[in-house]
Amino acid sequence: MSDMKKLYIAGMGMITPVGANTAMTAAAVNAGMSAYGLSNYYGQNGQPITMASVPNSVFQKIDADIGEGNRYSERHDRVFKMAIQAIREACSSLSKREHIPLVLALADPQSDADGLVPIIPTLEANCKPWVSAALSHSIFSGRAAGIEAIDFAFHQLEGSPNSFVLIGGSDSYRDYGRLGPLSEARRLLVADSPDGFAPGEAASFLLLTRHPELAQSRNGHIIALHPPGIADEPGHLSSEEPYRGDGLDAAFKRALANQPPSSIHSIYSSMNGENHWAKEYGVAFIRSQEFFIDPVRIEHPADCYGDLGAATGPVLIALAAEHLFSHGTAKAHLVYSSSDTGKRGAIVVQKISVMTNKI
Repeated sequence: MSDMKKLYIAGMGMITPVGANTAMTAAAVNAGMSAYGLSNYYGQNGQPITMASVPNSVFQKIDADIGEGNRYSERHDRVFKMAIQAIREACSSLSKREHIPLVLALADPQSDADGLVPIIPTLEANCKPWVSAALSHSIFSGRAAGIEAIDFAFHQLEGSPNSFVLIGGSDSYRDYGRLGPLSEARRLLVADSPDGFAPGEAASFLLLTRHPELAQSRNGHIIALHPPGIADEPGHLSSEEPYRGDGLDAAFKRALANQPPSSIHSIYSSMNGENHWAKEYGVAFIRSQEFFIDPVRIEHPADCYGDLGAATGPVLIALAAEHLFSHGTAKAHLVYSSSDTGKRGAIVVQKISVMTNKI
């Protein structure tokens, strides 16, 4: 039953500002709950930044050994602990104790000069036996990195003896080193900047397998991931090239290449409230319109939990999977994520019957 044309979800784990695990987050997003609130961080105009944060009480319940080191900060502590807890949830159903290749999504260096260099050794120390530094790989491209990680995972499992691969990301904006440049560019949500976004924080990890019989099963179905479409946008935020939306258009077309017409029920988007991202979505949707039902649902849950940075893609995929598990008529969703730099990623998330292994 091995099938390298798809990967299957064997486990999911997450922490977001609206939920301490996957089920809580999905329920909160479905209910339209919002974690937005004024923070103790201030923009360059002296106004408090609207942010979405994981409650401190959640961190107090996470048992983790975090080596502080020279570069340790509050942000490091939160990112590490969120990742540890999300990995533990994603791997909780595994009966065999074994090392699993990890593909980690991280912020791009341009927006995160401080970096999170110690994170993989910390995950190895706290997520035994699953995480091994020797089997880990990091991708530094921000919001699109999680979908890039899945693209890497398709190749990672090809010819590999490993039955599973773990992909995911953990990110937080709670640091002036991260917020300062965004504030200077007037991209943050404050009283006099309605076009800004609310910085959030989250971790999400997906345990993936090439074997459908090892996938998580619910209501007689499993969830498959098709090979992603990965592309670059020449006119990204740091470029002087015209912004035409060609990158996301290419990512959509590659992700949808083998899908039948009118097969996609919903689109799960990384749009965070900035008007900038609406243009590329419009271009990509119109040019691939035949693949979507009419009317297609567009979901942008950053309205609930803020911009999640490198955790965006895995969270969106998990939310799409949760929706497919619980809704009988929906068969497939498209998830996409766009980075501040040029990377764009899109992927089809599909529900498959356990009995027939067909749509």
